[in-house]
Amino acid sequence: MQNGEAVLTKKPGGVLSYFSLFTSLGTLLCCALPSLLVLLGLGATVATVLASVPWLVTLSHHKVWVFTVAGVLIALNFIQTYAVGPRLRSNNESCSPENPEACDTATRVSKAVLWIAAAIYALGFFVAYVLGPMLVLLDRT
Repeated sequence: MQNGEAVLTKKPGGVLSYFSLFTSLGTLLCCALPSLLVLLGLGATVATVLASVPWLVTLSHHKVWVFTVAGVLIALNFIQTYAVGPRLRSNNESCSPENPEACDTATRVSKAVLWIAAAIYALGFFVAYVLGPMLVLLDRT
């Protein structure tokens, strides 16, 4: 505390983690989930969702950009979490001396959010780009 006020430091990696999570969820919602639901025979469900949330159609028209931005954000987050973050922690530039355990907790949460985002992105990428061509090849045999 400084003059009775708490000194707050913002962690830029935390913001990047949440952007990565939300963009990977965006890829899942716009492109992968509708494809998977149609594949499972739930086309009426997809039509209902798209009627309720019409911006998903616009987002799905730009799925290459959505997947590219999400992938870049997730890659930058991996660099931040595993390359830049440890260097800053070794220099004690990012941790508060009053509460050193907060850095460990924030790092664990950030890594968990990052891996969840990467898993969602991988699932979305698989369904949007790999599953369709794979099923077409299997159907030909």
